[in-house]
Amino acid sequence: MSTVPTFTDTGSGPAIIFLHGIGGNAGNWQPQVDILSARYRCIAWNAPGYADSPALPEMTFPALADALARLMDHLGLEKAVICGLSMGGYVAQEFLALHPERVRAAILMCTSAAFGKPGGDFQQKFLAARLKPMDEGKTPADIAPALVAGMVGPNAGPEVGRALTESMSMISPETYRQALNCLVTFDRRDAVKQITVPTCLIAGEADTTAPATVMERMATRIPGSRFDVIGGAGHIANLEAPEESCRLISTFMEGLSE
Repeated sequence: MSTVPTFTDTGSGPAIIFLHGIGGNAGNWQPQVDILSARYRCIAWNAPGYADSPALPEMTFPALADALARLMDHLGLEKAVICGLSMGGYVAQEFLALHPERVRAAILMCTSAAFGKPGGDFQQKFLAARLKPMDEGKTPADIAPALVAGMVGPNAGPEVGRALTESMSMISPETYRQALNCLVTFDRRDAVKQITVPTCLIAGEADTTAPATVMERMATRIPGSRFDVIGGAGHIANLEAPEESCRLISTFMEGLSE
């Protein structure tokens, strides 16, 4: 499979590649692109199968990591800062494990080192619950409002819910089904302590999907990492608190040695 994911590419300077979550697309990073592109080259991908990106025959995390490598090849980037939110954070960790030499630094937002607890029961129940409405003929657009309501924190304005609902409504049922089946397989617990690049972890104080306490424990296992919490933010902290998330990303980027 040699297709390249679609992307937006704005600004110049050190490159940051933004990876969206399961219900997103490149547009979910627009607030960061708008602010950070004054100093950095901001690249936001559409994961395979999302927006107009060609789908993978089978969506797996190794396949997604390889797709990211192809995108970097296409852009002529030997290395980049990889910034992933939620499932995008999983892709970032997979990329770190499989292509560590291509990562200058990592920013992990509202994510974890594995999906759920070991054993498989939680994953099976989650998958069954999420696939049930799809099996009944509903689309991501049908289920988006309820899912979005459960993800955002108390400080999120109505525009956040609208943006998330819009991006999720654009996902095809086939891609969403693929992504769910992929999501529940993620487990890089053992790889976290092997991360050697500068790493910044950003949690949402009100995130119940990737709780700040879980991310803080994850940070303690990554040598030299920094950990920040955005007050009042839920699981989509970059949209819920765009200025604060950009401030934290900028502070981290400024600390990287050239």
